[in-house]
Amino acid sequence: MAGKKTVTVRQIRSPLRRDPSQRSTLIGLGLNKLQRTRELEDTPAVRGMIAKVSHLVEIVD
Repeated sequence: MAGKKTVTVRQIRSPLRRDPSQRSTLIGLGLNKLQRTRELEDTPAVRGMIAKVSHLVEIVD
């Protein structure tokens, strides 16, 4: 897997009182608890999921 770009995301806000699809998107990204960090492959699909819940996550450098 050498050479594949990755993006690291951290959940910074709770999905409580939000649309259920946003919670499902967080679970799809592997995030379901505050401050959890995941390193994901940088693909257009993952970028789209991050954009959908951008108010709940941050990209870590």
